[in-house]
Amino acid sequence: MPATRLEARALTKRFGGNLALDNLDLAVGEGETVCLLGANGAGKTTTINLFLGFTEPTSGAALVDGTEVARDPAAARRSLGYVAEMVALYPALTGAENLEFFAQLAGQKVDTAERDAILARLRFPDGAIERAAGSYSKGMRQKLGLAIALMKHAKAILLDEPLSGLDPAAANDLVSVLRETAAGGTALLISTHDIFRAKDVATRIGIMRHGKLLEMIDPAALSASELEAIYLTHMTERAA
Repeated sequence: MPATRLEARALTKRFGGNLALDNLDLAVGEGETVCLLGANGAGKTTTINLFLGFTEPTSGAALVDGTEVARDPAAARRSLGYVAEMVALYPALTGAENLEFFAQLAGQKVDTAERDAILARLRFPDGAIERAAGSYSKGMRQKLGLAIALMKHAKAILLDEPLSGLDPAAANDLVSVLRETAAGGTALLISTHDIFRAKDVATRIGIMRHGKLLEMIDPAALSASELEAIYLTHMTERAA
């Protein structure tokens, strides 16, 4: 039985009168890739922020490798990597200097051989690691963000719309490395609104709307068109 790396137990978050996340129960084991699929406001990013300890739950609990985030957020974060929709880098620093900086924050040192191997897997442009990060395209920033997460050797990686706005080639590069990462035992939790990319990478897909997890799907059992039909049915039912 794979170890559970991420777990939500009746996880609920209210912002004033807005119920952003409603009684979420979810577990992601080592080697699993779970995609949370839904439109803006579905609760996907709120879920990720609760696992990161960026906000506290109204009720319920988020656990990372058995540690309750609200009780010990620093310990939980040590087991986590994170890739945001817009990876924040220091623009005046080179890519290599950014990697060094974030490694130091995690209490680690950069192994240059490992760094170069990861960048090669990501098809990061030759020589670009020595250029200022302010010159990078979005695809390059996302790749470097994933490299930072991978070099942390985290037990779980959270990715918030990591493929949004990427050209097909860059998106394919990231999907390929995400598959390899999960195959190596890392748990991945990805928020997305892209049905077809979710099917490409996920072992399970959770459909969310208005803070609720409506259904958990095995994408291998469905064609892309069948998955799309289920998703649209949920959206139509809840909108009616």
